[in-house]
This record gives sequence, structure tokens and C-alpha cells, in this order.
Amino acid sequence: MRPGNLVLALFAFGAPLAAQDTPPATPDSTKSDSGSIALAREVFAYEGGGRDPFISLLRSGDVRPLIADLKLVTVVYDGVYPARSVAVLRDVITSKRYRVKTGDIVGRLKITQIRPREVVFTVQEFGYERQQTLQLARQEETP
Repeated sequence: MRPGNLVLALFAFGAPLAAQDTPPATPDSTKSDSGSIALAREVFAYEGGGRDPFISLLRSGDVRPLIADLKLVTVVYDGVYPARSVAVLRDVITSKRYRVKTGDIVGRLKITQIRPREVVFTVQEFGYERQQTLQLARQEETP
């Protein structure tokens, strides 16, 4: 064998033998007592106020009730202290009843004002607010 080939053979076979003598370096935090590697998973928990943005609106129930699905059943109006007035709403689809006061929130609807024959809502949609009124049905008088 020629001297040039001998040096080449030493580099080719010597390097892997030297690498096999020392075990690979692993951080202690990923190695458990049994010798297997444990994975650490990062977990996110939403701690903010209001609705969790990672939960679907269709499953959470925040969309319901819609203003079109509500019917104003009764208004108990206090003329001296209007803040004590109470309104009863009924969801015509689920037949669920809501007893609300001024400032209460039902889904995306906030009760802004209760008047003798109507309730004023503030509807929050897509970052905008609009007001909508729901009135008691007129009863026909018989002569």
C-alpha cells in the first residue's frame, strides 16, 4: 500500500471508530430515568376576558338567540325607577324564556333600555354595534 493511500484509509476508518467510543451528548432535561427520551409539549391556556376565540361560535351558543327568534312577552315597567323594570322574552325556536333587566346580556344582545311597550337592544356584530327595538304585539280590542 502506498503512503498516500494509508493516510486516506486512516481518515476513512479512524473517524467513525473514534466517534463510536463516545456516546452522543443529550441534554439531561429530555432524558428520563429509564433512559428513554421524554418530549415536553407546550400547552396554551386562554385566560382573557370574554369569549374564548379558539372555540367555535356554532358550538358555544354565543350566537343564540338571534333578535329575529325572540318575542317580547311581557314588560313590567316601573315609571318611578325605570332601572327596576323587567321584561320577559321567549325564544320561539327553543321555547326558552329570558327574564331581563337593563344591562343584561343575552348572547350577543345587550338590553339597553326597557320602555313601557318595548325593549331596546344593542347588537354587537363583527366589531360594530347597532340598536334594535322589540315591541309588544298589539292586542285587538273587541267592541
